[in-house]
Amino acid sequence: MRYEEFTIEGRNAVIEAFRSGKTIDKVFVLDGCKDGPIQTVLREAKKTDAIIQYVTAERLNQLSETGKHQGVIAYAAAYEYAEVEDILNNAKEKGEPPFIVILDGIEDPHNLGAIIRTANQAGAHGVIIPKRRAVGLTATVAKTSAGALNYTPVAKVTNITKTIEELKEQGIWFVCADMDGEVMYSQNLTGPIGLVIGSEGEGVSRLVKEHCDYVTRIPMKGDIDSLNASVAAGVLMFEIRRQRDFK
Repeated sequence: MRYEEFTIEGRNAVIEAFRSGKTIDKVFVLDGCKDGPIQTVLREAKKTDAIIQYVTAERLNQLSETGKHQGVIAYAAAYEYAEVEDILNNAKEKGEPPFIVILDGIEDPHNLGAIIRTANQAGAHGVIIPKRRAVGLTATVAKTSAGALNYTPVAKVTNITKTIEELKEQGIWFVCADMDGEVMYSQNLTGPIGLVIGSEGEGVSRLVKEHCDYVTRIPMKGDIDSLNASVAAGVLMFEIRRQRDFK
């Protein structure tokens, strides 16, 4: 999979991508451009979940692979997004209590791909990511997931806290990873569970953390105070897996 396959440049190409139903994550539009085709792009974008960013000509030139962007570049998703309902159905079909991984703002595509790959191996039923301030299902994510995207549904939601509240109503409880939590070995991580992992730099946001039922931490003995987000996610996912298998 090459990155260029998912970068669409030029007015007609972008309009066509929207009209053919391709999943577009983000559109970069030349700020201040008011002509007809650009207005058509904006109209089509507003019918979807695509994020619109108004940028300078210099920025477009930097992003352009072809040099023929005509004031608009779109990033298409490498994979279709699932719905949250698909993740719950995945658990139901397997006859297991739901195990969902929620990512609060992962921005590195390699981290997201690695987390999806580990989620698949740990038996999670799906991954939920936010629409804004986070990486989507880019070609790099697809490649790093090593095929796991074919089996592990990924849903994109507008509001993480609202999604957590809706899932709580369905009997799922939430644990978030944070340095001030209880050690994971002393917690009961069985049953229907949502594991919340924060962004690489900031961790889990305050609002999301307040909506979680428990806070958990990985016991660490080293000289630095944190793990890479995808490694931390992996350690916690497999602790949940261990408790599920040996309870």
